[in-house]
Amino acid sequence: MSASPRTLDVRANPDADLAEVVEHLGGGGLIAYPTETVYGLGGAVTDAAVERTRTLKGRERGKPLIALVASADAVSGLRWTDAARELARIFWPGPLTLVLEDPLGIFPRGVRDEDTHAVGVRVSPHPLVGRLVEEFGGPLTSTSLNAPGESPAASGSEALEVVRLLGARDVLVLDAGTLPPSRPSSVVDCTGEAPVVIREGAVPTSRLRCAVPEIHGYQPDRG
Repeated sequence: MSASPRTLDVRANPDADLAEVVEHLGGGGLIAYPTETVYGLGGAVTDAAVERTRTLKGRERGKPLIALVASADAVSGLRWTDAARELARIFWPGPLTLVLEDPLGIFPRGVRDEDTHAVGVRVSPHPLVGRLVEEFGGPLTSTSLNAPGESPAASGSEALEVVRLLGARDVLVLDAGTLPPSRPSSVVDCTGEAPVVIREGAVPTSRLRCAVPEIHGYQPDRG
């Protein structure tokens, strides 16, 4: 019988030692972990870990992974507009992903969009993610953990089941129990002259506009 994916239960002790997880990430391993919205799948921002994550998810070209970072200062090499800085100042840590230009190629292909050279970054308010990014010492990639055509995992048991379905026995599952219902993160493209909401999410556009009045709201495809 095939071995089951490893699970680290962090429900009873949110301050559990994460040395095992950090070592796993440093060795190129992937983790299934809780965020402020749903369970995510990701690993270190390296070519190999990014490619492994994209392969498991069947992530097609044109849909890069996002990067969870410690702070805006941690990605100072990206092109920060005044609007992006203001949004980060007000809403980070929080469920807001900012899309910024990466002119120096800091992030690898699969995180950095091949056509626009942009990267989606976020500072997660989930305490476990914050500790992981800090103790690992670098950003982590993130994509929702779900089987093809299914909703993302919202509990540790669902996360384990999805990892099994994906045949990813080398993924370490961090079980934080059931997450409260939440909309996905809002996504704002800050690469142009004025920021544009490209996904409505947990932070309403009305709140974003209070911070940055020139922001363009999301316009659904009318076709």
